[in-house]
Amino acid sequence: MTGVDLGIPRVPTAPMSPNRPRPDTPALVDSFGRTATDLRVSVTDKCNLRCTYCMPAEGLEWMPDQRLLTDDEIVRLIDIAVRLLGVTDVRLTGGEPLLRPRLEGLVARIAALRPRPRLAMTTNGIGFAKRARAFADAGLDRVNISLDTINPETFERLTRRDRLRHVLDALAAARDAGLEPIKINAVLMRGVNEHEAPDLLRFALDNGYHLRFIEQMPLDAQHGWNRAEMITADEILDLLGTSFTLTPSPTERGGAPAERWLVNGGPEEVGIIPSVTRPFCKTCERTRLTADGAVRSCLFSTTETDLRTLLRNGADDEEIANAWRATMWGKLAGHEINEAGFAQPIRPMSAIGG
Repeated sequence: MTGVDLGIPRVPTAPMSPNRPRPDTPALVDSFGRTATDLRVSVTDKCNLRCTYCMPAEGLEWMPDQRLLTDDEIVRLIDIAVRLLGVTDVRLTGGEPLLRPRLEGLVARIAALRPRPRLAMTTNGIGFAKRARAFADAGLDRVNISLDTINPETFERLTRRDRLRHVLDALAAARDAGLEPIKINAVLMRGVNEHEAPDLLRFALDNGYHLRFIEQMPLDAQHGWNRAEMITADEILDLLGTSFTLTPSPTERGGAPAERWLVNGGPEEVGIIPSVTRPFCKTCERTRLTADGAVRSCLFSTTETDLRTLLRNGADDEEIANAWRATMWGKLAGHEINEAGFAQPIRPMSAIGG
């Protein structure tokens, strides 16, 4: 099955079912020719930062514990994904995944599955430094750490916490533990940190980290996202171009979200994820599991499928796999951020999982 050119991604306000039957395949295919092999698993909705582009200063009302999947339930669902559905990559997310108790043990159980998935984690890094070696020993393969600035005052303004040193220590500890390539995820905010983009790239290059700038997306709990205030991918290129020469990387992008650019002729690169202005929906390979056990076919889905109830009502593995397959078969062509009819998901990013 080959991919098709989806053009500008769109999601209608009401879900539509594909008008042709699903092919007889165990994989997580959709009606646009994509196959999901990358599973994002949120292990908690809680977070210990209060980033201004994600949530209000007072935080959010967290999910009650009884709604959250247990370790056994998470492992079972991931086992179904890798054994029956063709998932090859698993990324643990949040909220902030490090706030989940006994996370190293959960990592070890996932790494013991067969076939073994490649296992990564996205974290803000708070508290990671002292745990990096334990995660590597448990089977974590690599890590993405969020860092929007290396200026302490800017960091505190953005996150409402004075914790920059903890994040820098986390990056160094991840490198020492061999969790490479170590990627930094950065969001630029107009009037706050966009002028620091060259300094952030220089820091990443000097330390051997892989920096990726991400366009701010409408996933904040406050629903205050304003497209006019977003720093676009083209603006990011212009900002970096004041200090570096950037040329397109010859490396095949595939289903990766980031456009890759050689820095000063290479081999070092910087990535830019233009989720809003040049989205990668037509090559998307992702499926998502929320901390309370709902499968989402897209970060911006307005519908989801409750697997937790199936689990707790005694469904067997094939029943759960079929519900997952049906969800992904109904995946739409893409989001509608650039259209007047766009509907922001009710759940914020911290509840969906990155």
